[in-house]
Amino acid sequence: MDKINWQNVKTIAFDADDTLWRNEEIFRAAQDDFIRLLLDYHSEEYILSHLSEIQVRNLATFGYGIKGFTLSMIETAIELTEGRILGREIHEIIRLAKSMVSEPIELLPNIESVLQQLQGKFQLMVITKGDLLDQESKVSRSGVAKYFDYVEVVSNKTPQAYEEVLTRYQIQKSEFLMIGNSLRSDILPILDIGSQAIHIPYAFTWEHEQVSDADLEAYPTISTLAEVKELLRYI
Repeated sequence: MDKINWQNVKTIAFDADDTLWRNEEIFRAAQDDFIRLLLDYHSEEYILSHLSEIQVRNLATFGYGIKGFTLSMIETAIELTEGRILGREIHEIIRLAKSMVSEPIELLPNIESVLQQLQGKFQLMVITKGDLLDQESKVSRSGVAKYFDYVEVVSNKTPQAYEEVLTRYQIQKSEFLMIGNSLRSDILPILDIGSQAIHIPYAFTWEHEQVSDADLEAYPTISTLAEVKELLRYI
């Protein structure tokens, strides 16, 4: 982490899903249940490929999150069954969505202890993307909301979206550090605006969040948030 200029950092922002708590596993479990629902119509590979295609296609319309994912599952089911999908099967997809929303929040290791050590030394933020109601609920239920000065839910994490957040809170780009698991959403846009970022890879990454080797730049990477405690040596 020697590439980070800690002397300048005044605000640290964290991504939420798969940085503070587990999330991708919830989507993957629902996706597996959805695939099993349609196996009488098509192969697992074809269903997964079609669902992925429709998800990406729908991002501009429905955005990120469980609601958009649910609508994409329903659209996929209708298309792949040529409209023959039964009402009870649509209801099963809705049940899957409700179970996703009600999943308990499972913090990743060392999250709370790291936040405890950072609180008071830095201004702390959550910057997450997705459905406003769902993301606000997860932050509230996580038990770590008390450590954050601000929580921002954005529709997408673009350089412009980050700049708007920094402007809103009068945060200088040179004094801002983002920590997250997604290169596409949490790291590259931050480097684009001239701020600093630390990448914490997660065990699973949605295909749409992956980037090509050509897009990779030099950035600090750690394996677990516990390593952020090392920054305290520089303060």
